[in-house]
Amino acid sequence: MNYETSITAEAADNIQTEASGITADKPLISRGVLIAGIVVIGLLLALAAYAVFSADDGAAAADDNSQAPVVTVVAPGQTTVEGLISAPGTIAARRELPVGVVGEGGRVVSVPVDAGDWVRQGQVLAVIDRSVQAQQAQAQAAQISVAQADANLAQANLDRALQLVERGFISKADVDRLTSTRDAANARVRVAQAQLGELRARNARLNIVAPAAGLVLARNVEPGQTVSGGTPALFSIARGGEMEMLAQVSEAQLASLGQGIQASVVPTGSEKSLTGQVWQISPTVDAQNRQGTARIALPYAQELRPGGFATAEIKSGTVVATVLPESAVLADRQGSYVYVVGDEKKAERRRVKTGMVTDSGIVITEGLSGNEQIVLRAGGFLTEGEVIAPKLLEES
Repeated sequence: MNYETSITAEAADNIQTEASGITADKPLISRGVLIAGIVVIGLLLALAAYAVFSADDGAAAADDNSQAPVVTVVAPGQTTVEGLISAPGTIAARRELPVGVVGEGGRVVSVPVDAGDWVRQGQVLAVIDRSVQAQQAQAQAAQISVAQADANLAQANLDRALQLVERGFISKADVDRLTSTRDAANARVRVAQAQLGELRARNARLNIVAPAAGLVLARNVEPGQTVSGGTPALFSIARGGEMEMLAQVSEAQLASLGQGIQASVVPTGSEKSLTGQVWQISPTVDAQNRQGTARIALPYAQELRPGGFATAEIKSGTVVATVLPESAVLADRQGSYVYVVGDEKKAERRRVKTGMVTDSGIVITEGLSGNEQIVLRAGGFLTEGEVIAPKLLEES
């Protein structure tokens, strides 16, 4: 089936009439107004873009400043520091007395003392057998009696002769002979007495006695042992129990010490601090380690054992210097250094010379005036010339 559509002349006229009515009622927008609107919209878009880019630039600048590390710094100034030298060393007897055999020796029969005992001067430390010497002394005592009897007889003969001289029965020559005999007999008595005294003195030397009061440090003899004059010392005594510390100090530190300076000594293994005085400074310095010895006199204490180690803190006067915490001082192969805040807040590496270590920190003897701002911590993470944001310790 075929369909055909046709528009009549009347319908076409109606359509044209409706279109003409629409155009007359709603006129179209002018071209000038449309162009002006486009220009205004473009300007608004340009202003928005400028604002966005300006904000981005400010944020970028803020980010650059925030990347500088914040570090804590201190302005130490200068402090009066009491000089304190810390030195290691060993404990020893201040006056150690070796005691050995002074006589002919023999077999030891008794040792009444032991190491650690206190003894008085003249106290018997060991007894050597003297059975033979005792018999010799008795024999010599008998010789004195014989000599004394001869002297008495000679004196009696002389007395009788003197009485007979007046009667003419004895000549003057006989009197002189009898006088000489009497004098010789008396001399023999004195010789015998001297020999007996010698024997008794030798016998007394068979007693090993303490030469002075003190503390027995070592006992190297036992009963039954045979000793003689060539035997090493049988006992060692600390006179008066006095001890000392042999503190090893550097050549530079040795120059700042003197006799009478107080020192505090702490024996190894003990927390007790003992007070002593430097009584002798070594007149020489070891050529190998460039160290000398400061001898510190100490009273007896149970913690002091000769041969043991100890640490001494010796006062060496006062000094005005900068003191820094240990965290602020760094070191490398060339020595010690610190970081200071330089121009434009850049980290500046500065070499320093350190001194003694105190409870407050490390004394800086050279390199700082004390007015600088010193990086307190994190110096090991900085590089020279790096921009930092310093913050004083008081502000934190």
